[in-house]
Amino acid sequence: MKITIDDTTYPIEIVRKKSNKNTYFRVKEDGTLYVTTNFFVRDKEIEKMIQKNLKSIAVLYQKHFTKKANNEGFYYLGKRYEKVLVQGTDIILGENKVFVGKDADFDRWYRKQAKVLFQEHFDDCYANFTRKIPYPKLRIRKMTTRWGVCNHRDIVVTLNLELMKRDISCLDYVIYHELSHLVEANHSERFWKIVEENYPNYKNVRKKMKDY
Repeated sequence: MKITIDDTTYPIEIVRKKSNKNTYFRVKEDGTLYVTTNFFVRDKEIEKMIQKNLKSIAVLYQKHFTKKANNEGFYYLGKRYEKVLVQGTDIILGENKVFVGKDADFDRWYRKQAKVLFQEHFDDCYANFTRKIPYPKLRIRKMTTRWGVCNHRDIVVTLNLELMKRDISCLDYVIYHELSHLVEANHSERFWKIVEENYPNYKNVRKKMKDY
């Protein structure tokens, strides 16, 4: 089974589970349309559902390609740099180019920058936070599904290393978001009011981050 989007054909992978009550569509990294459905749903029914939801699936592909484009190449604080390969292990930023040693460790380089930058912005956001909260311990690690995590019990905020690739507004929003969880541990209306109280532009930044 295959699907054609904008004159390009992609394979369809079907996974049937007895626990699934509904049918879900997801675009995988290689462009495959991943369909999870109930064990008893037949191929013909899936084909009908795909045709019925073709416009929605096309939007999924559009979002997929946007995210893919925004993650290809070398990014630093929201700016894309042209990579130039050089000898050695260094990573050196130019005005519009980054000179990269063939044995360079990107995560190690990002982490080195993040230790300074994240801490500076974390302290600044904490100092300007409108509510009285304990000072959290800051951790940095690479995550695939979340920009930040707040451990309310241990008072620890973890920031995603991938924020080094994004505009600085994304970093500040995530910090304020996680600090707000020390007041409200959920995503209630009260929580979002605290976020807005500290970062009025948060909705625009959240919308932008969906493309990453």
